[in-house]
Amino acid sequence: MWIFWQPEKAFLQMCNLPVKVVCRANAEYMSPSGKVPFIHVGNQVVSELGPIVQFVKAKGHSLSDGLDEVQKAEMKAYMELVNNMLLTAELYLQWCDEATVGEITHARYGSPYPWPLNHILAYQKQWEVKRKMKAIGWGNKTLDQVLEDVDQCCQALSQRLGTQPYFFNKQPTELDALVFGHLYTILTTQLTSDELSEKVKNYSNLLAFCRRIEQHYFEDRGKGRLS
Repeated sequence: MWIFWQPEKAFLQMCNLPVKVVCRANAEYMSPSGKVPFIHVGNQVVSELGPIVQFVKAKGHSLSDGLDEVQKAEMKAYMELVNNMLLTAELYLQWCDEATVGEITHARYGSPYPWPLNHILAYQKQWEVKRKMKAIGWGNKTLDQVLEDVDQCCQALSQRLGTQPYFFNKQPTELDALVFGHLYTILTTQLTSDELSEKVKNYSNLLAFCRRIEQHYFEDRGKGRLS
C-alpha cells in the first residue's frame, strides 16, 4: 500500500512530538473514520490530518499560530488544493490505473491476509475507490488527464514556494507537512512507470523542499531516500 501517513508523521515531527509507528493489517477497521493513519493517545483515537492538527492544537502545539488571518486562509486554500488534486491522483493511480492495480496494488493491499480474503478485500477496496472517483467527477478521467492535474497542482505549489525554505518563509506549517507527505509518497513509491514522479521532479524547488524536510525532521538525516 502507499504510505499515506507521511503528512501526519511529518506534522508530528515538526511539532517535536514523539511518535511510535505501529503497522497493523486491520488499521482501517480500527480507525474511527475508516481511514488511516490515526493516532492513539491514552484512550483517545484520532484519524486524518485535520482532526489530528486540531487535537494537537488543543494540547498546546501548533505550527500556524504565527500566521495572520489572511495567511491562514491562504494556507487552508492550498491544503484544499493538495487534498483535491494530489491525494485524489494518488488514489486514482493506486486503484484505477489497471496496470498498477494488476501488478502492484492488489498484491500489496492483500498481502497481510490469507487467501481468499486477500482478493476479496482488495476488490472491495477498489470498488469503494472507483465509486468515490465517479462521485467527484474523476470516474472517466484518463491517466494523461490525471497527470496534467498533478502538473498544474505542482506548478501552483512551486510558484507559491518560490525560493523560500517553507511556504510561509522560515518556519514550517501544516501546509508544509501536507505537501511534503504527498510529494514524498509520489517520489518514493514504486509504480509501473515514473510518469507521476517525473511531474514532481520537473520542479526543482519542490524537490529541494522535500529533501530539506527529510534531512531536517527525520532520523536518517543525510541518508534519506531522496538524497
